[in-house]
Amino acid sequence: MYAVFEPVKAELNLTDAQLGWLGSAYIIVLSLAALPLGVIGDLKSRRSVITWGVSVWSAATAAGGFVRHFWQLFACRALVGFGEAGYGPASQAIIAQYYKGRRRAFAIGIYSVGMAFGGVLGIWLGGVIAERYGWRWAFIWMGFPGLVLAVLASRLRELDRRPPPPVGEILRQWWRQGMHGVTHYVMPLAICAGIGALIAGVLALFEGIPSQVTTAVFSVGVSIGIAWTVWRLVPLAVRRTTEAGAVAADALDDFQDAAALVLGTPTLIWVFLGGAMVTFAVNGLIAWAAAFMQRTHGLTIASVGSQFGVWALGGGVIGALVGGRMADRLHHRWRGGRVLVSGAGFVLGAPVCAALLLVNDLRWFAPLIMATYFLYTWYNGPLVAVILDVVPPAVQASVLGAFVLFSHLAGDALAPPLIGYLSDRIGDLRTAMLLLPAVGMLGGLVILIALKTVARDMGRVGSAA
Repeated sequence: MYAVFEPVKAELNLTDAQLGWLGSAYIIVLSLAALPLGVIGDLKSRRSVITWGVSVWSAATAAGGFVRHFWQLFACRALVGFGEAGYGPASQAIIAQYYKGRRRAFAIGIYSVGMAFGGVLGIWLGGVIAERYGWRWAFIWMGFPGLVLAVLASRLRELDRRPPPPVGEILRQWWRQGMHGVTHYVMPLAICAGIGALIAGVLALFEGIPSQVTTAVFSVGVSIGIAWTVWRLVPLAVRRTTEAGAVAADALDDFQDAAALVLGTPTLIWVFLGGAMVTFAVNGLIAWAAAFMQRTHGLTIASVGSQFGVWALGGGVIGALVGGRMADRLHHRWRGGRVLVSGAGFVLGAPVCAALLLVNDLRWFAPLIMATYFLYTWYNGPLVAVILDVVPPAVQASVLGAFVLFSHLAGDALAPPLIGYLSDRIGDLRTAMLLLPAVGMLGGLVILIALKTVARDMGRVGSAA
């Protein structure tokens, strides 16, 4: 999506704020849907959740090439988030089944690197297709091959469950049972989205009504439909397992324990608040970098990938490795080592990011963007490790889930639309994006406050154990 912001804006006559909401649509839905879909995967079949997730996001991506209005593309991007919410937790759970101990971290690391390469290829290849054939074909060509991958995903084997049936039988089951089940449980989303689309379409006929009003009407309909759908899906998973009652009760107890633990642990409060700010800075930069390079430096869509993606990927991979290694070494000597590395990356990276946005000489652009992502990715491993250091094992998964939910909704989901809104008001995207390093530095400083509390909180967990 980020690679084609500019042609989409021109053809659909959008504001930068609307572009920002297109970037955040999938993040919001991903945050809200990941937990219930993860529960369904644990109770029923992770393979099925992955298969349907890949199918939904592939179909939604391809459908983006046929839209005519903002709210239609917004709906497609939201459905992409729904598909990814089913894929992420279930896929990592299957990897954890096959790899244990030290090999597990390495295997999940390969999975993460694959996602990073996919992000760069999406910007690069999507830009090439958009420049040659138009942005609509970029969505179509990127979307439909995923349906083939969905069939392959249906062949995944879960070690603790029955092997997958033959492909022919899977397709027949989808036709006989799957379509009926999907129609029944997704009907609320279809009805609410349809009502919202109908009202938005009628309002669009009147010239005096701003486009933001029609967008808001449709968004409300989609939001109600998603909430209704999720409300019906969780009881479905609960009913289909004999142990589900105990699982649901334990999950609720764990959630309550996790919430009380976060509020009662000072280190977690600073990590949660600072984590939201730093994800705001990182993902806001990712969202608007391609449009910034096209507007400010006059680069073509196709050249953005080579100028931005490769250097950002290189800096990010090296930064994640260096940050994790440095944090572990410091942690062996001092309990605040991981906190220091997590916050210091953003304090040091803020002026580098500001220079990246202000420089006009493209000869400095590559080293600056590599240095920015090198420093901005120090926190990836250490910050999660800090959470695990101060949390009892019984509620670690719940606290991590709460952190992901909070950091997405309070951080990177807000960044794209807010930067877009400021760009519309100020009239300059570069000036609006200077907010990103400022918030990133503030987030790093907030994380560093945990240096005063982390040793005490770690000691409390150790004594309890």
